[in-house]
Amino acid sequence: MSAFPNTPRFDDGKAPDALRTIGEVSAAFGIKQHILRYWEEQFPMLKPLKRSGGRRYYRPEDIALLAEINRLVNREGYTIKGARQALNGAEAAQKSVELTPAVVDVLSQLRAIRARLAGALEAA
Repeated sequence: MSAFPNTPRFDDGKAPDALRTIGEVSAAFGIKQHILRYWEEQFPMLKPLKRSGGRRYYRPEDIALLAEINRLVNREGYTIKGARQALNGAEAAQKSVELTPAVVDVLSQLRAIRARLAGALEAA
């Protein structure tokens, strides 16, 4: 499941792989914060980091998943249940590929490179 084409660009000076607050993510997607919290309840694979005081921090993979959920629910008209089933099917297909720590590291590096290239193309 690649959600990069649907992932919003953050122009806040942070690194592409930086953690984002729920306010930053909400503004980038144009979705209210309570909807994001509701989606956390409905999509068990969406688990942002929670720090003291319950403050949420979204990782790049959380943001990519939110982009996919947003696409399914708000653009393609899926119900929450249908979107959950679609994502579970995609997740099951991905689990068939063994993700060793080395593979995860390479994927992370490739995503960072892709983000830098996209930024350079937009600046050009």
